[in-house]
Amino acid sequence: MAQSGVRGEGTRPRDQQAGQLGWDESLYDGNGKPTGKGGDGPSAKARERSPRGGGSGGGGRPRRRRRILRWSASVLAVLILGTAGAGYLYYQHLNSNIKKDALNLGDEKDRAAKSRANSAGQTPLNILLIGSDARDTKENQQLGGARDTFGGVPLADVQMLLHVSADRTNMSVVSMPRDTLLQIPKCTDPTNGKVYQATIGRMMTNESLGRGGPGCTVATWEKLTDIHIDHFMKIDFSGVVSMADAIGGVPVCVDANIYSKDSSGHGSGLKLKEGTHPVKGKQALAWLRTRYGFEDGSDIARAKAQHMYMNSMVRQLRENATLSNPNKLRMLAETATDALTVDDGLGTVKKLYDLGNELKKVPSQRITMTTMPFRYVGARVEPTADAAKLFRLVREDIALDGKDKKKTADDTASKDPAAADAQIGVLVQNGTRTATLAAVHGRASTVAQRLVGKGFTKAAADTSTAVSEATTVIRYPSADLAGDAQRVAKSLGIPLSSVEKSTDVSGVTLVVGADWREGTTYKAAADDNKTPKSADALNGADTKACMHVNPGYTWS
Repeated sequence: MAQSGVRGEGTRPRDQQAGQLGWDESLYDGNGKPTGKGGDGPSAKARERSPRGGGSGGGGRPRRRRRILRWSASVLAVLILGTAGAGYLYYQHLNSNIKKDALNLGDEKDRAAKSRANSAGQTPLNILLIGSDARDTKENQQLGGARDTFGGVPLADVQMLLHVSADRTNMSVVSMPRDTLLQIPKCTDPTNGKVYQATIGRMMTNESLGRGGPGCTVATWEKLTDIHIDHFMKIDFSGVVSMADAIGGVPVCVDANIYSKDSSGHGSGLKLKEGTHPVKGKQALAWLRTRYGFEDGSDIARAKAQHMYMNSMVRQLRENATLSNPNKLRMLAETATDALTVDDGLGTVKKLYDLGNELKKVPSQRITMTTMPFRYVGARVEPTADAAKLFRLVREDIALDGKDKKKTADDTASKDPAAADAQIGVLVQNGTRTATLAAVHGRASTVAQRLVGKGFTKAAADTSTAVSEATTVIRYPSADLAGDAQRVAKSLGIPLSSVEKSTDVSGVTLVVGADWREGTTYKAAADDNKTPKSADALNGADTKACMHVNPGYTWS
């Protein structure tokens, strides 16, 4: 990742470093810890830490009205550390603030293959944002309510996959409803070695967090989507409030006066007048947890409100000039690092700073927020065919805003002449495995024999490699083989848009995808790269987005 502008630690005495930043050194002790002597920085009182809840039972499930999406603070933390500057690297105590956990607790066989690099050697970045409902501290208990669940098994009530394109020109976010029913894979708790066997039936996806930790939620996502996840970030109730306070408010909009509270006491208590208003602290928490009062009162409507909040928060961070104030930046960094649990790959301030630099490259107008397409199964939901399509687009690094550069016949046709068919070596791989379907046995051999029958006598099946590819693709390693690869594509009826240069192969390689599970004639899909309407996409630059208020929750 980009590391420009990052100065190595310890290059000057610490008092000189602090003086250069304009920070008041009297507010810190010899280890860089806050002394609590004043200033507008964070309190020196140590925040309480509790071990992650574990096990598969006990505690009871908190009521729906006390759910909350906490992804916003996770993203905020990344963006803050990307804008704060290298000064934070001088304070080692920020590293000790960050809590760490294992990335993936699943078996190797359930893990997705790493994302392939593009022709420029760049790879996409996938980060799973997790919001925990843990009531494991007094502060979290007070904010989350449900006293009978104190110390119970935590649930991953917020799950959002943040995908940054390989060339860093666009970002896609996919949120999964917490009530999604799916099979959770086998997970092993890294702290005590306890094994949670793969579920036989389907469970709610939010229960994955209690099966060893966030690494099981990562494993669950990879098994469902076949998307390799590089990192995760987890945050809880208190983190949301502290981060919202630190940023100074996020503008949100409602199309009518709203009071989220019914006659039975259900609701977040959010009370706003019609129009756009900045929310922070507990009011921001109320916005993020509001279900009663937004649209149809479902978790899906709540997710829509959270998408709006996230987009507005990103814009606020990028446009707010007050972020140049050293004391405010110090407070943001303290809050961000103390609020997070991350995998080891993000476990230092420098790594978070580098990640922030990567995210800053994406303009707001190229950020697309979506919700996994679903259908109801009683009171729960399950993924639809549109969900599989959405996951494929992310997996193949296709921008969800539809603004990727389109290939044309003129810019894809190779000027390099192809060799004779009998002289072209082709390696055929079976990529028909999907998240829900096993690979078709012998598929590579079948297609290789078809090529031999067409005169490509050097075609051969690769039976040693098991891959997964949503759509059939032909890859070649260098420009001198482009013509050969396109000749193979033409002979099988595969579009030239499915021929690509890749550093992952050593010769012309045909991967038979899940879209060609049978037959010897390939039929390209007519519409395969448009974001499904059911994903309810929202653009990051949309400043006019406003939540619709249910008439039963208005006031005058």
